Amino acid sequence: MADYKHFCIYCEKLIPADANLCPFCGMQDPFTFRCPKCRNVIEKGWQKCSSCGLQLHIVCPSCGKLTFVSSGCEHCGTPLTVKCQNKKCGYVQIKIGDRCLKCNKKLD
Repeated sequence: MADYKHFCIYCEKLIPADANLCPFCGMQDPFTFRCPKCRNVIEKGWQKCSSCGLQLHIVCPSCGKLTFVSSGCEHCGTPLTVKCQNKKCGYVQIKIGDRCLKCNKKLD
């Protein structure tokens, strides 16, 4: 049986269909958008998460325009992800606040 590849929604490279992580860009859930807070499946046109109510648009720190919470700004392409500096955590996430979503430590 053939193992067809699918496009990663973040970097648009072809990756194995059973991938939980994109081997090229490192993003989790490469085939569907998920809420950065509760991990519920979300869609690109939504204003808020249907599960936790998180606002799904943030201001890009580079260009200042409102953009959907994904790996990069829709307007300028600047990465919106940050890595938690806590050595025990290291969680890569979209910066939606000043604290890590996993360990609650302050983000730089």
